[in-house]
Amino acid sequence: MKKITCNLRRLVFPAIFFFSVAMMTGLMYTDNVSSKAFKVTLKGESPIRPAEAVSESRRTTAMPVAPQYQIYDIGIVQTGDTASQGFGVSTGGIAVGRSVRSGGAQAFTWMPGSGIVGLPNLAGRAFCVSNGANNNGIVAGTCATTLFGTSRLPVVWQNGAASQLPLPAGETLGDASDVNASGVAVGSVNGGSLQRGVVYSGGNAIVITQTTSNGSFFVTAFGVNDSGRVVGQGIDPTNAARNVGIVYDIGSNSAFEVGALPGANGALAFAVGNSGFVVGSSMQNQGSGLPFIWSQAGGMAAIPLASGTTQGSARAVNSAGWVVGNDSGQFSIPFLYDGTATYRLADLIPAGTGWDLSMNTSSSALGISDDNVIVGTGVYNGQVHAYAMVPAANVSLGGRLLTAGGDGIPNAVVTLSGGNLPAPVIARTGGFGYYNFQGLQSGVTYTITVSTKRYVFAQPTRMITLQTDVSNFDFVAEPQ
Repeated sequence: MKKITCNLRRLVFPAIFFFSVAMMTGLMYTDNVSSKAFKVTLKGESPIRPAEAVSESRRTTAMPVAPQYQIYDIGIVQTGDTASQGFGVSTGGIAVGRSVRSGGAQAFTWMPGSGIVGLPNLAGRAFCVSNGANNNGIVAGTCATTLFGTSRLPVVWQNGAASQLPLPAGETLGDASDVNASGVAVGSVNGGSLQRGVVYSGGNAIVITQTTSNGSFFVTAFGVNDSGRVVGQGIDPTNAARNVGIVYDIGSNSAFEVGALPGANGALAFAVGNSGFVVGSSMQNQGSGLPFIWSQAGGMAAIPLASGTTQGSARAVNSAGWVVGNDSGQFSIPFLYDGTATYRLADLIPAGTGWDLSMNTSSSALGISDDNVIVGTGVYNGQVHAYAMVPAANVSLGGRLLTAGGDGIPNAVVTLSGGNLPAPVIARTGGFGYYNFQGLQSGVTYTITVSTKRYVFAQPTRMITLQTDVSNFDFVAEPQ
């Protein structure tokens, strides 16, 4: 998540804002599933074919389907905490955020297997938030005396200890929004009209003074990648009403702006991936915005809005160009964009999880790792909690069709339906009666139906919820 004007970028709770700096808020672990094609194959037997087009063709059919996820409650740090929020994730999957309680907030990290780990607060600051992390376990964030960022200070956590990052001479306020693999953190110092973007590196805080070609300057830095590219919000001195999506390259000490979408005159740049993609929101002056993705080669392109929404903001991007963010209509709608299509996150998780990601104003998607793990905030059984969405595993389901005497039944029809399949798929068993469906999603329920012209089965249709590979889902025919 990014930033609230001169206060903590994420210290407004629970509302989520999208479009101007003054309005910005501060699991089973599995393999990835392609968003562009879901391919089910039959290993070693006749290939699977769509149920409506069964033929003697021996080719495998790929069927488009949305990526599928398992969702995990990150939870709270202490019993009695009233809520938690997820604000980001490292490229390798370390999630960060805060756990909120009466009179305080505590930063945390979370990983599959180890769960949530509270980070110590900075002395004298009861309200802390972790905003970014690298894969070495260095975490950047901000601590303050109120949830809204009063007397905010930039903080780095390393080896379980909290340390204040240095401030430039004469400055008393600052924050940290992100940190890269080299331990370089970015954020801002001061506040109001004097707020400026800053780079924390080598024990120093360096105000970004480089301007764009038209004189626009950095107000706050939201993200930094491993190459030292910094993105954030700038101000155009010739038109203070216009937001500037500004980019600064540390190595070359150069700055430029990403431009605007058609019909807009500015942007806010919220995040940058290691392959150079920049994402954010483009708007006319301080109006509502539309999500965009920018690249060096292609410039700025609009990200399609999620269905039922009218405005939005892209908040994070990974090296592959997958983007997460928030669109809105009546409610806040976290989305995933895979370079081709935009999906509501609520549509990518199994039914009945207890998570509401579409009927409230608290939900968000603010981080995505290079393994496509998504981190944000939702409503879980009525409570505002941080979540991690992990791509569902590819698992296999196989077995054998047997006569009552134990012989394999060849050329039997096996129909697979349910789960995340857009349509049933059909295959025929091989010469020894074996079948094997691959590329299925874990954690969901599938239905298998078998039939032959010669044999009868007492239970020709059975259901199974897959958690791992299954190779012995056999069917035995009735004695003849």
